[in-house]
Amino acid sequence: MSDGKIRTAIVGAGKMGAIHAKVYSQLPDSELVAVVDLDANKAAELAGKYGCLACTDCEQILDKVDAVTISTPTVTHLKLARLFLRSRIPVLIEKPLASSVREGRKIVSLARRYDTVVAVGHSERCNPVVQAMKRLEIEPKFIEAHRVSPYPFRSTDVGVVLDIMIHDIDIVLSLAASKVKRVDAVGVSVIEGLEDICNARIVFDNGCIANLTASRLALKTERRVHVFSRQAYLSVDYLKKSGIIVKTAPNVNVVEWIKQQRESGELDLTSVNWPDLLHIEQLQIDDKEPVRLEQEAFLRAVRDRSFTPEVSAEEGLAALKCAQKIIACVKRHKWD
Repeated sequence: MSDGKIRTAIVGAGKMGAIHAKVYSQLPDSELVAVVDLDANKAAELAGKYGCLACTDCEQILDKVDAVTISTPTVTHLKLARLFLRSRIPVLIEKPLASSVREGRKIVSLARRYDTVVAVGHSERCNPVVQAMKRLEIEPKFIEAHRVSPYPFRSTDVGVVLDIMIHDIDIVLSLAASKVKRVDAVGVSVIEGLEDICNARIVFDNGCIANLTASRLALKTERRVHVFSRQAYLSVDYLKKSGIIVKTAPNVNVVEWIKQQRESGELDLTSVNWPDLLHIEQLQIDDKEPVRLEQEAFLRAVRDRSFTPEVSAEEGLAALKCAQKIIACVKRHKWD
């Protein structure tokens, strides 16, 4: 570390790499020192924006960095993580952790062997809406997530489950806080050989059930989740960064009033507008950039091991395991 700052680098000069580079250049704890990409022109273009070193080989930066973000195709994650972890250089790996559970386990094993921080870039966990839900500390019984978008013309090395559903898998695992008991799923491949549309149902040991839908063939982008619990009902929109809470306790009087009116027969309940009776609150949301929160947590863990990243390697592996179970179900399902 130089001048108290953590020397950072980006591996992969694509869209996400550019986002990470921009944030690293703005964080007071970070000094962006290099961009690495197999395409020398891409590396030079992105590095030029921030006045840092451009390289085509990660070996060139091993003695120059304190932490690295890996934003490359999923199939390269293990190879790159191994290179840096063997030099005890912490890494933040863009989601998903790896291209298979087997490779994900190897990354987790390397992190433990070399006692080095590994974070996973499930940036949606850092979405202010998700952070707000986390603060409520509710115990969900049913979760419904809907994440669809037009075809992205990227991430073609993975299907929709590892491309976009993985976000909701990670969030659902975090909210349910229980082991996965059973998974069922169906999916359809339209554009290429991998699934483009998928619906999955996840049953947890604690009884919580989650229903997830993901598509990259929609006409518009939507990212919503509904959470049902005994304490409250939540409806949130990740894109608009907004949400509402209907809490159980303040509405107890409404329930009693309905019972009394029904028993007395004094009121035609068909004329009552249900939402008008409820106690509805707007979810209190901080408008902070998810990638910034993600990187701040990562660098804090790099500097002080008593802290953990927002999403650890173990959590990234758990999401990957669940995703692979869903993909296996999709492959087993016979339409004909």
